[in-house]
Parts: sequence; structure tokens; C-alpha cells
Amino acid sequence: QVQLVESGGGLVQPGGSLRLSCAASGIIVSTYSMSWFRQGPGKQREWVAQIDSGGKLRYDDHAKGRFTISRDNAKNTVYLQMNNLNPEDTAVYYCNAKLGFSSSWGQGTQVTVSS
Repeated sequence: QVQLVESGGGLVQPGGSLRLSCAASGIIVSTYSMSWFRQGPGKQREWVAQIDSGGKLRYDDHAKGRFTISRDNAKNTVYLQMNNLNPEDTAVYYCNAKLGFSSSWGQGTQVTVSS
């Protein structure tokens, strides 16, 4: 059974940083395409960043230059380092693991950017 547990969210001031973690069990993250998505208040869920099984990184335009996705194979965990946060980054952030037609989600972690 796949389980993804996100953590690291919280309240941060504009310009601040957070590092989100996605701890996986039931899968080996290095063999999956791992992504971060987010869903802001009143908005649809949107893709943020991806690291594929080969280690290739992809980012949505709003994340480029500010966010970094990475993984620690030994800890079977994927991270999202977020810098220079702004209020528009306020959202619930979700981890996704995809392999073929299989797709699993975590429960999400809230990120609030406010002064």
C-alpha cells in the first residue's frame, strides 16, 4: 500500500523560505515520477514541480528560480525547497507518485504566506 506523508508547511512571511518533505512508504521514490502540486483557496489544483526516475527536474513557470525539487533515496523522501515566497504561494501542497497508470497522493500540507 502506497503512503505519502507531507510535512514542513506552516506560516511564513513574504520573502521567507520553507522546505516541504514527502516521506514515502510502499514504493521506491527513485523508480517513480514524483511531483508536487498545490491548491490555493478557490483555485484548482496545479502542478508545481517534478523529478522523474532518471532524476530529470521540471518546474512550472511560477516555480522556476524559486523552488527546488529533490529526493533522498536513502530516506525514500522527496523535498520541495521554496524560497522567496509570496502570498500567491499560499496553498495546500500535495505530493504525488506516478508510475504508469498508478497515481497516489498524500494528504497535503498547508503553506500560508502572510505578514
